[in-house]
Parts: sequence; C-alpha cells; structure tokens
Amino acid sequence: MDRLDAMAALLAVVDTGSFSAASRKLRVPVTTMSRRVAELEAHLGTQLLQRTTRKVTLTDAGSPFVAACRAVLEQISEAERTAAGEYQSPRGELTVTAPHVFGRLYLVPVMAGFMAQFPDVRLNCRFNDRVLDLQDEGIDLAIRLGPLQDSRLRARRLGSVRRVLCASPAYLARRGEPRTPADLATHDCIGFHGIDPPGTWLFAAPGGTVTIPIRPASGSIRSTR
Repeated sequence: MDRLDAMAALLAVVDTGSFSAASRKLRVPVTTMSRRVAELEAHLGTQLLQRTTRKVTLTDAGSPFVAACRAVLEQISEAERTAAGEYQSPRGELTVTAPHVFGRLYLVPVMAGFMAQFPDVRLNCRFNDRVLDLQDEGIDLAIRLGPLQDSRLRARRLGSVRRVLCASPAYLARRGEPRTPADLATHDCIGFHGIDPPGTWLFAAPGGTVTIPIRPASGSIRSTR
C-alpha cells in the first residue's frame, strides 16, 4: 500500500462527498479508490468513513486523521514546489545601511528599479553616518567607506573614493600655503568625525598611511546621528 496515494484518495472522497466523484477528480477507477481507503483503514485498524447508499461521512477517528493527512500532503506539495524552483524569486525584508550622502546619491536612484524587479522584497534603507552594529541593529547589508574594522564580516569592494585636500584662495592668501602634511597642525581644518579618527587626517604614504593631527576649525562638521 502506498500510504500517500491512500491519503490522497481519502481526502478526495471527503472533499467530494462520494467515491464516484473522487474517482472522477483523481481519474482513478472507483474500485481503486475504494481499495485504497479500505487498505488504509486495515493498516490503521479503525474505520475512517461511514458509508451509506446516499453519502459518506467521517467517523470520530476519521476526522482528526483527515486533518493530519491534509497537513502532511500540503507540506509535501510545498517541499516539491520549493525543490522545483517556484520560490527562487527573493522575498522578505532587506535592511540596508549606508552613509547619508552615499545613500542619497547612489542608493535612492536605484531603489525604484530594485523594488520593481523584486516586488516581494520589502526594502528598508537606514542612512546613517554612524557605524551601526549589524547584528544588534538587525541589518542585513552595510555599505561603508574606509577600511573594514570587523574582520568577521564578509565584504566585497564596490569601488574607491578619492578625497582631495583643498582650501579657498582667500584662506591661503591669509594663512599661507602648507607645504607638507605636518604643516596642517597650524591650520584650521574641517574634520569629518566618523570617517577619520577624531582630530586627525589620514594620508596615503609608501608602505601604509600616515596620521596627521589637525586643529579643527570653529564649526567643524560632525556626524552625530
């Protein structure tokens, strides 16, 4: 006896109300339908259906068993659909964090296209210049600028950012032009806290980076979010 076939036959009889209607639904002879249900009852040692000339009804033992059969067959059907690739399209919620400026310039323009391509994904973007803890904040993907601090994270390089050291002609005429990075210690500088260590600028140099202390100007730009 194939128990799955027997369960399917039992459900068809219950749903259609008769063996003849169930045989038409499953395209199986009535005798086969009757035999499958009888074998299932013999296997269980109990009567599942009460048969009369007019209708078929469930016994007290049959009602909970039919509910269990329905759940089993639905789970099998779900597993088959998953294995066949029915759910290959992404779905669920995706939480992404990125710096404010980067997010506005590069993520916002592509968000509409992403949501159109993946309508079952709920996109949640959190633009924040503060470095968020992915696990504590429930974040799936983080886009960050600078070196990766947490070596446990899996990262992929998306591109490079080049920063330019500049000053207005009026400032240089008033304060003079620095000739070396060390000269910056005597100049008023705008510090972006959260990108470089506080009170410093980082410069590329042969063999690594050089940290130069700076004197933040009055009204330094700070990220507090």
